[in-house]
Amino acid sequence: MRSSGVFPVRDARGAASRDRRTARDPRPAHGRPLETEYRPRHPLDLARTVLMHRRGHGDPTMCVDGSVIWRASRTPEGVATLALREVSRGVIRGAAWGPGREWALAQLPALCGAQDDPDEFEGSRHPIIAEAHRRNPGLRLSRTDLVFDALAASIIEQKVTNMQAFAAWRRIVTWYGERAPGPTPRPMFAPPGIESWRRVPSWAWHRAGLEPLQARTIVETARRGDSVVRAVAAAPDGDARDLVLTSLRGVGVWTSAETRIRALGDPDAVSVGDYHLAHEVGYALIGERVDDDRMLELLAPWSGQRQRAIRLIGLSDVREPRKAPRLHPEDHRDH
Repeated sequence: MRSSGVFPVRDARGAASRDRRTARDPRPAHGRPLETEYRPRHPLDLARTVLMHRRGHGDPTMCVDGSVIWRASRTPEGVATLALREVSRGVIRGAAWGPGREWALAQLPALCGAQDDPDEFEGSRHPIIAEAHRRNPGLRLSRTDLVFDALAASIIEQKVTNMQAFAAWRRIVTWYGERAPGPTPRPMFAPPGIESWRRVPSWAWHRAGLEPLQARTIVETARRGDSVVRAVAAAPDGDARDLVLTSLRGVGVWTSAETRIRALGDPDAVSVGDYHLAHEVGYALIGERVDDDRMLELLAPWSGQRQRAIRLIGLSDVREPRKAPRLHPEDHRDH
C-alpha cells in the first residue's frame, strides 16, 4: 500500500457548506490516501460485483462518480472511505482515507469477489442460466465482512418496498452515521456503530419511516451486537450462521439470508419469504409463478451455489410481464 495521488482530490466544500448535515458533521481533513492495486486472477465485472451493496441511488454509503465507485464503511479499525476504479483491463486501483483505510484496502479483494469460488457451479443445467453465465463471466459474489451493517440494513428492508427501505436507510445513516473522510463527490456517511444503532431514539425511527417492530429489532439486536458478530464469524458454515442470526427476536430466514449474502458472500443463501423472488425464479425456470417450496425444489440442482443461480437469473433477459399496478407504499409517519 502506498500514497501516489492517482485518484483526483476534489474540493466539494462549497456545495457541502450549504448542506445542513455538513454543518453538523463536517468532513474530516482527508489528506493523501493510501493506495493499492488489485489484479484478480479471474475475469471481474467490477460494477456488477460491488454495486450489489448499494441501497438505492441515494445511498449515503455508496455512489458512482464517472468510472469511480465510492464506498464509506465503519471498519473494525474506524471509518474509511474507499474509492475503486478499473484503470486497465484486469487492474483495479483502490484508494482509501480515514482511520480504517488499511483495513478497507486489505479487504478490497474480498469486496471484489476474490474469496468466491464459482468452479463448482454447473451452469449448463438450464438454458437461461447457461446463457446468463456465458454472458457474465466477470460476476463474482462480493462480501463486506461487516456483519452488523448488513444485518441492520436487512432488518430495515423487512416487509416494505425497496423505496421505503432505501429512504429509511438513507435518513438513519445520514442522521446518526459519521461523515466519511476523503474527497467524496458528494457528502457521504459511514453507518452508525453498534452502540449508536442502539441509541437511536424512537421518534427518529418514526421520522425515518420505519415500523416500530423493525426499530425494536434493530435496537434489541444492537444490545447483543458484538456477541452476534463474534458468533457469526465463528460459525463454520451457512447453516450455523443462519442458526445464530435467526435466534435473534425479529430476525427470520429472509433477514438471515440477506445478511449472509452481503456480509459473507454466501453462495448458497436463498432469501425465502421474499415478495418477488419465488415468482422470478419460477417464471425464469419453468415459465410460471411458484411459491417458496417450489422455488427451493427448482433451485435444488444448484445446491451449494443457489445464490449464484439466483444472481444469474436476475442478469438474464427473462422477465415476467407485469399484470397489475405497482404497490403504492403507505407512509405511516403522519399516523
